[in-house]
Amino acid sequence: MQFASVLCFVLLAVNVVFVDAARAQDVSKDLKCTFETGHAWSYKEGEFSSKAPALLTFEITEINLDGQSARLLTDGHDNPGTLKIVRAINANHFLEVVNEGFLNLTTVYDKDPETGAHPAVHSRHFGLMGQPVFAQYAGSCTAK
Repeated sequence: MQFASVLCFVLLAVNVVFVDAARAQDVSKDLKCTFETGHAWSYKEGEFSSKAPALLTFEITEINLDGQSARLLTDGHDNPGTLKIVRAINANHFLEVVNEGFLNLTTVYDKDPETGAHPAVHSRHFGLMGQPVFAQYAGSCTAK
């Protein structure tokens, strides 16, 4: 009897993992992302200070989960950025390494069935005039 209970638990756990993995696969090839809330921090005169950043929008296009690549389109830039994809069970992480070596990371989670949008978080790590600057935004992405 105990063996049957353990086997049932294992089969259920495997099923949950594969169902979650399949959901993270279910992402459009093109997403429009909007981030309305967040905070930005900068370091000046020996301490960090923060402020709310401005609205941020961009598109993630040509999403290729198997090839782990995508393109980033931003307003005012003709050349799309290159993104690497790190896949998770219920999310996909899009990593951009900017020419200067700074990092931007966008995590797009499984679609929320109530809103039809993918909850998302965007983080930026860079420097300005030799001083550390970083920001984190919360928002969502929708199929384009």
